[in-house]
Amino acid sequence: MKMIYLLSLFTILLVSTSYVAVINDFCVADLKGPVTPKGYNCKWPVAAKDFVFHGFAANISNSVNGGFLPAFVTNFRALNGLGISAARLDFSQGESYPTHTHPSATELLILVEGEMTAGFITNKGLYVKPLKQGDLMVFP
Repeated sequence: MKMIYLLSLFTILLVSTSYVAVINDFCVADLKGPVTPKGYNCKWPVAAKDFVFHGFAANISNSVNGGFLPAFVTNFRALNGLGISAARLDFSQGESYPTHTHPSATELLILVEGEMTAGFITNKGLYVKPLKQGDLMVFP
């Protein structure tokens, strides 16, 4: 009887601890540790300020005659493990942004002003669409 009770207790503890790992829906990056395929280790404790990125309203410029301001895990640690990144892009008329990739991350483009043509390439084809102000496009 003691063995069954001990086994039941062990099973309950195992299920409880694995359930906690599954419901961890955020993990603010501890950039002092190593990066793994799942991201950085979690920083604890966290605060509300860890979930806010400042700076998208700043004047920005770069070599493509436009602007690029990234919000990636290295400067916005709340993105750790979520599979997303963000960036502000400003273009002059007639400009384009170079082909690039987002390993393990999804990009969501929100066109705030103007018009543009956006697209992406996969092994299944080319996906291109003209966008207008207020449109969103996802790059899986």
